[in-house]
Amino acid sequence: MIKFIIPAVIVFLIVLFWEKIHEFFYKKFNVRLNYIVVVFFIIILTIVMALLYF
Repeated sequence: MIKFIIPAVIVFLIVLFWEKIHEFFYKKFNVRLNYIVVVFFIIILTIVMALLYF
């Protein structure tokens, strides 16, 4: 049950605080989040698939 709750909570928090995350990365690293979001999305999918596999 925990392997379904943890990714759901992580995704919920990302959606909830998206604007603050976007502003932080843009101010700190002066880079748009398009590339970071794609990489992060792939990592999240990998984690979810690994949790579903085991």
